[in-house]
Amino acid sequence: MAVKVGIVSDTHGILRPEVIGTLKNCDYILHAGDFAEEQILDQLRLLRGRLYAVRGNNDFYWAQNLRRRLRFCIEGLEFLLVHDRYDAGSAAAEADVIVYGHTHRYAEEVVDGKLWLNPGSCGRPRFGGDISFAVMEIDGRDYRVTRIPLS
Repeated sequence: MAVKVGIVSDTHGILRPEVIGTLKNCDYILHAGDFAEEQILDQLRLLRGRLYAVRGNNDFYWAQNLRRRLRFCIEGLEFLLVHDRYDAGSAAAEADVIVYGHTHRYAEEVVDGKLWLNPGSCGRPRFGGDISFAVMEIDGRDYRVTRIPLS
């Protein structure tokens, strides 16, 4: 049975009901930073999925305990979670999947056998982009990513 991973970033104080509706059915939840408000982190902690989160450039004093870079394993896949892609640094060499945010634009590319995934912003649209998040289904070492656009 596939494991579901909800992937969000750049909520900037907004956690939409449709995002919560999807995340509450996920086994894991990843947030690539820029919560902007502690209440968003608290809401995610209440959902059933195991939460992995990093600090973004708009997360201030309340987020001091969140790391800027986080490594973990889900179903045998090595993940690296950062807010800004450039924070991945040499740690990206050890990862199968690098999740990042910051740009507010969805991106999904495989480089040297590694998936680089930005779920986009699911808070406010910025920089002329739309809003979105992603769900990854992992079955063994196989995975499938689905982009979920929001209106």
